[in-house]
Amino acid sequence: MEIKIQDIDHIREAAREFVENIGEARVFAFYGKMGAGKTTFVKAICEELGVDDVITSPTFAIINEYTISSWPLAISTKPTANSQQLTANSQKPKAIYHFDFYRIKKLEEVYDMGYEDYFYSGALCFIEWPELIEEILPDDAVRVSIIEQEDGSRVVSY
Repeated sequence: MEIKIQDIDHIREAAREFVENIGEARVFAFYGKMGAGKTTFVKAICEELGVDDVITSPTFAIINEYTISSWPLAISTKPTANSQQLTANSQKPKAIYHFDFYRIKKLEEVYDMGYEDYFYSGALCFIEWPELIEEILPDDAVRVSIIEQEDGSRVVSY
């Protein structure tokens, strides 16, 4: 799937489209160059999911936890290439874990923080700089690429 973000004024529309197509996937790995808009897009996704907390970059904390206050009413019923869609009986996550692994020096740091407790919790996990932990990403992690275009727009593909 591909979503175009024309400019910052349209990021919430793009985030809404992303949320409508989350399906049953829980771990999302966001790839993109520095300044591509990974944190800004994750923030917009969290806002679309009803997060009331202040959403900030977890660059120094490595992980931020947010509570989903209410899922949007409209969840797409069309299948995506990467995941099955939520059904009426699916368990909707109540938490979001937002990771930024930019400052990780060794994979052991991620083992020490107990990454498995987060990745396999059933909560939504949004991971920035997953290149640094590629070998421990779950097999079903959705790889999301954000690429800045020459005109300043962004293309989100997954």
